[in-house]
Amino acid sequence: MLDIKFIRENKDIVQAGAKKKHVDVDIEKLIAVDDARLQTLKAVEDLRAEVNKVSLNISRDLDSSAKMQLIEEMRVVKEDIKSHEDKLKNIMEEWQGLMLQVPNVPDMTVPEGASDADNQEIKVWGEKTVFDFEPKDHVEIMTALKMVDFERGTKAHGFRGYYLTGAGVELSFALWNYAMEFFTKKNFNLIMPPAVIKKTDFFGTGHLPAGVDDIYWTQDGDGLIATAEIPLMAFHSGEILKEEDLPKKYLGFSPCFRREAGAHSKDVKGLIRVNEFFKFEQLILCEASHETSVKLHEELNKNFEEFIESLVLPYRTITACGGDLGRGHVKMYDVEAWVPKEGKYRELGSASYFHDFQSRRCGIRYKDKEGKIKYTHSLNATAVATPRILVSIIENYQQSDGSIKIPEVLRKYMGGKEFIK
Repeated sequence: MLDIKFIRENKDIVQAGAKKKHVDVDIEKLIAVDDARLQTLKAVEDLRAEVNKVSLNISRDLDSSAKMQLIEEMRVVKEDIKSHEDKLKNIMEEWQGLMLQVPNVPDMTVPEGASDADNQEIKVWGEKTVFDFEPKDHVEIMTALKMVDFERGTKAHGFRGYYLTGAGVELSFALWNYAMEFFTKKNFNLIMPPAVIKKTDFFGTGHLPAGVDDIYWTQDGDGLIATAEIPLMAFHSGEILKEEDLPKKYLGFSPCFRREAGAHSKDVKGLIRVNEFFKFEQLILCEASHETSVKLHEELNKNFEEFIESLVLPYRTITACGGDLGRGHVKMYDVEAWVPKEGKYRELGSASYFHDFQSRRCGIRYKDKEGKIKYTHSLNATAVATPRILVSIIENYQQSDGSIKIPEVLRKYMGGKEFIK
């Protein structure tokens, strides 16, 4: 959420930012509603001040008739206050709804574009894997090696269902253990957050109101998280931190749940797009400085790139265009690994920063060295998501005999084995 003062003072910039993100929002209407909010709020405050003033007069030594007259006058004023408060409540509901629709202003370096087709490639690492045999896809390889059971997964869950089995489970645990070791060396603090959280926390990160159809909801109105980013932001919600304790760096591990509503046109067979998965997520809270946010954003993305490089997976990094950014994003990088059988890059994760958009919604503040209270900036990035990364590992490391060569950095977590056969 943006500061209403910022919106009023920079309405052209905010409107241009919304246009760049291809978000339809009426800033002039918001300002008109805000004017009504301020006017009604002032009217209520003035009437309350009048009641307080008259109450002092009533307490003085006045004759009974004078007191009765003042009491009657105050009865009318209190009715007026109630009327204005009811009006203010309705205005506030409209105001809050409009405020939640206003997107963050994207960075000047974000390219123009309407969708992910317009994202810009900024880095390519590694040579695309070349085989002297006809490569297979991960579904065929993993099924043959009894690493996954899609048939029974579909029976249990539906189209996106799967059971990881045998070496599929071992490889996942190897990735998790390696990721935990890799990222904690970079001074991240481990957290295993709740996977079922309050609806307000989804508003806090900006996953609501727009993403309501992508969330699994419980009968109690709570939601299943799509990423550890959501409960990690809730961890410090409503708190005032100390500047000397910033940045706060967390590595969250959690199950994740996504309904993938509206993704039917993107459906592919296998582990690319599933409803349930596990993910390590990097998250940082830092001081309210654009320069610091930019620096840490590059650091988060570099962490992820280095992790993929250590697995020796060919990948590319792209900058998301305006139309591919979420409402809260200032800028986002996507890292995509090469998938040989498809002959294309597939997203493995992303790195984003938000300025104070999320912290303002979550109420996460800090006291600076001068004693001023400010909202923190927030950033997050993928560390590793399974089972999607298995797709690239399996397909890039497949052998002509149908086995899989295990990436060297993972072997110690798999009993020293070199191959999955």
